[in-house]
Amino acid sequence: MPKLATNVDEYIRRFPADVEKRLRQVRASIKRSAPRATETISYGIPAFRLERILVWFAAFKNHIGFYPGADGIAAFKKELSGYKSAKGSVQFPHDQPLPLPLIKRMVTFRVQQQTKKA
Repeated sequence: MPKLATNVDEYIRRFPADVEKRLRQVRASIKRSAPRATETISYGIPAFRLERILVWFAAFKNHIGFYPGADGIAAFKKELSGYKSAKGSVQFPHDQPLPLPLIKRMVTFRVQQQTKKA
């Protein structure tokens, strides 16, 4: 079993160039939407946090997993209807363009949520 990545760059570099590019796009979208958030590895995958974890993201064989939590999925249910999703996650298939504007809105929503709770 491979050693877990210790930082986000190390995690991203483990993937083929096409997947690495997609991961970098997701990462950049999150950074633009949450510039005060810090990167970390949580549960073995990249995450961004303010007071708590905002979102996670990860690469899989056929998709990029994005994890904005249950509230993040519920708030964008209609916009996510074309994607496979669960209570707190959504899958963006590799054979489709990443919905980067949607990712940005979801991250902004999560930042606003955490700001209200703080």
